[in-house]
Amino acid sequence: MANKFTLKQLTYFVLAGEHSSVTKAAELLFVSQPSISSAIHHLEDVTGLQLFIRHHAQGLSLTTQGWQFFHKAKALLKGADDLSQFAQTLGTEVSGSLSIVGFPTFTSLMMPSMLKEFVDQYPAVNVQCDEMHQRDLIQGLINSKYELAITYDMQLPANIEFIPLISLPPYVVVELNHPLAKKKQVSIHELAKHPMVMLDWPMSREYFSSLFIGQGIEPMISHNAHSLGMVRGMVANGFGYSIFNTPVHSNVALDGTKFASIPLKEKLMPLTMGVAKLEQSQLTPAAEAFVEVLKNFASGILAPSQESSAERKTAV
Repeated sequence: MANKFTLKQLTYFVLAGEHSSVTKAAELLFVSQPSISSAIHHLEDVTGLQLFIRHHAQGLSLTTQGWQFFHKAKALLKGADDLSQFAQTLGTEVSGSLSIVGFPTFTSLMMPSMLKEFVDQYPAVNVQCDEMHQRDLIQGLINSKYELAITYDMQLPANIEFIPLISLPPYVVVELNHPLAKKKQVSIHELAKHPMVMLDWPMSREYFSSLFIGQGIEPMISHNAHSLGMVRGMVANGFGYSIFNTPVHSNVALDGTKFASIPLKEKLMPLTMGVAKLEQSQLTPAAEAFVEVLKNFASGILAPSQESSAERKTAV
């Protein structure tokens, strides 16, 4: 059959597509630029597709058909790599590479220890873990950059499958001298009278604001912060309260100042933490093993609003 192409040609094409550059692909693969260009031309000839648009002196970009072919090619190459790993181990161990991404509010808190637990069990797996906000995280799954995402059930498109792990209700954090700090519970209506430090991330801001709007009130936002560490520090230093969902294992900001965690009286909408994947993708053995380890790890996680009062005082 004349319409054949090789895994090497697909590799050349995928790398050129990822970097929008024949030159960059040639550099990374230690081959000549004509080798990359020849592979791309061959693929276009045998498929009858225009895979790239060439821009004079500005590289190239994938066409709509090129993007579709790119994702299929990338999946095929990953499958070939997984098959090679399987052959090497004869199916006796989980191995290969695993690319995952996590939502920033809990990735830095839980992923390092969880990853250690995973690699201790599966040392033959090479794990790469990034952290991104929800929109970029979802796009990374769609583009097949990541096999799994550990995130919340926030605005997930229909082509993303979500495996729920743990429900995380919202709770309040305040400085130790805050008027509400000694309360065992606090109403969101009480909070509306005090200044708030808002974690100003895409989708996160909408979620936290909706907790107030759903009660017919609005938060009095005094400061916006763009990192969890900044929010914790500003709260601990008296700039206002904030609302978290993230499990906090230490009520100490990065500068050493302390804050208190208080459950909310109202049963407000929680966020569910879980694993997201592209719906039509089949998990590799490494990814399946990771999900199982994560399930066991997540079962031991509690948000402060789920802890007893005694446990909460000890944490502070």
